[in-house]
Amino acid sequence: MKKVFLFLFIFICTAGVITWQIISDSVSYYLISVLVLIISMLPFFFSFENSKPTAREIALISSLIAIAVISRAVFYLLPQVKPIGAVVIVSGACLGAKRGYLVGAFSAFISNFIFGQGVWTPFQMTALGMVGFAAGILFGKIKANRLSLSLIGFVLTFVLYGVIADLSSVFILSADFTLPSILAVYISAVPFNLVFAVTTFAFLFLFGEPFIHKIGRLQTKYGIYSNEVNV
Repeated sequence: MKKVFLFLFIFICTAGVITWQIISDSVSYYLISVLVLIISMLPFFFSFENSKPTAREIALISSLIAIAVISRAVFYLLPQVKPIGAVVIVSGACLGAKRGYLVGAFSAFISNFIFGQGVWTPFQMTALGMVGFAAGILFGKIKANRLSLSLIGFVLTFVLYGVIADLSSVFILSADFTLPSILAVYISAVPFNLVFAVTTFAFLFLFGEPFIHKIGRLQTKYGIYSNEVNV
C-alpha cells in the first residue's frame, strides 16, 4: 500500500510540474525535464530507505560507489574512456535493480564534483541509475558470463545511457525542438557514446566475472542482500 501511495505521489508531482509549465506564460522544457528527473529518483531512494538496510549493506554499496567514482576519475584525461558503467552494471547484477540504481545515481553525482556539476547532472544521474536498474533486472533472469556481461553492458551504455544523458544536450544545443535538430544532437554524440560503450564492453569482458565473484564472496560471508545472479 505504501508503494501505491508513493508512486501516486510521484505521478501527481510530475503531472503538477508539467501542468504548471503548460499554463505558465513561458514554457521551459529544460526545467520540466530536470524537475521530472529529480522527482523520478524519489521512489528509488525512498524504497531503499524503507528497506532498512544493514550497516554492512550500506558499507558495501558505499564501497561500490567509491570504486565507480575512482574508476571515472583515474581516466580523467581520456574523454569517455570511463569504466564507471561497468562498475554500475556489476553492482546492479549483484545487488539488484534498486541498489543498482542507487550506485549509478550516486556515483554520477559524486564524480561530478571532479568533472563539474551542472544542469546535466540530473540527466547523468538518471542515466547511470537506469543502467544499474536494468542490469539488476536482466541479470536476475539470465546467466552472467563474459559474453552476456560485455554485450549487455555495451547496449545499456550506448543506448540507454546515451538516450537519457544526451537529452540534456538537446535542451542546451537545440534552438528549436524539431525532429531534425534533435536527431542532429543525438547523431553528433554517437562517437562519444560509442567510446563509452566499448570501454564498458572491454572492462566487463576482462574483469566482470572476477568482480562479481569477489562481491558474491563478501555477500555470502557477511549475509548481505544478494540479487542471486547466476555466474
